[in-house]
Amino acid sequence: MNFKALKMDGLGNDFLIIDNRNQSIKLSEEDIIKLSDRTNSIGFDQLIMIRNSTTADADIDYFNSDGKIANACGNGNRCVADILMNEKKTNEVHFNVGSFTHLGTRSDDNLISIVMPQPNNELKKIPVTDEVQTNPLTIEVEGYKLEGHLLNVGNPHIVVFQEISDLELTKIGPIIENYKFFPDRINVTFAKIEDSENIKVNVWERGAGKTLACGTAACATGFIATELKLSRNPVNIHFEKGFLKILINENKTITMTGPVSDQKIIEVRV
Repeated sequence: MNFKALKMDGLGNDFLIIDNRNQSIKLSEEDIIKLSDRTNSIGFDQLIMIRNSTTADADIDYFNSDGKIANACGNGNRCVADILMNEKKTNEVHFNVGSFTHLGTRSDDNLISIVMPQPNNELKKIPVTDEVQTNPLTIEVEGYKLEGHLLNVGNPHIVVFQEISDLELTKIGPIIENYKFFPDRINVTFAKIEDSENIKVNVWERGAGKTLACGTAACATGFIATELKLSRNPVNIHFEKGFLKILINENKTITMTGPVSDQKIIEVRV
């Protein structure tokens, strides 16, 4: 099977984007794993499927590089918004991811903003097992005693406010992702407060591994830091290749703003 697709990224968090509005490309879990291989194939963090919608400009499906469904993707949303706005020659679009309709906008300096849904810190909604009774949660992993703040921003996150090296993250990130308390696995963020307006993060993403950037991790970190008065609102969440501005709105939705790459058309063979 051969078809054309787009490759885009937000701060290095990269995507293979398939427009299924005028075609019907279906990929198995094995196909997605094969295509996401950075050594032998295209390589990407997430796969994005764009579909026709009866209620918005498009419906969107996400898949992690392990082939499993992802319920949310902040940087992916910003890339999708850029595609749809370029098509429609407008600076505002709406699209559905699951039951939530996202608003995407473009600023005068070509930054893309997305409104993300209200997060949830109820333990059942993260979700966690019945063993977990507190949030934040203290866990011990490979000699590390960590206090992690739990939040669901469309997908589950644990945010630890301490600095960690890439080597340490690669060692303990997958252990925390698959820890017995998290039945759906979990995204893992280590966050260092630089000052009241800037936080530096290092992310191990569920189903994708260590990633250059993660939009929902930025949202989770910004929301928790704001709620705990560790930062101002808005706050800049810094990754290796830049930062996302996270604004907590009055209704507790989250506006995430940052750059996206140009679109690159590629040939895909499965």
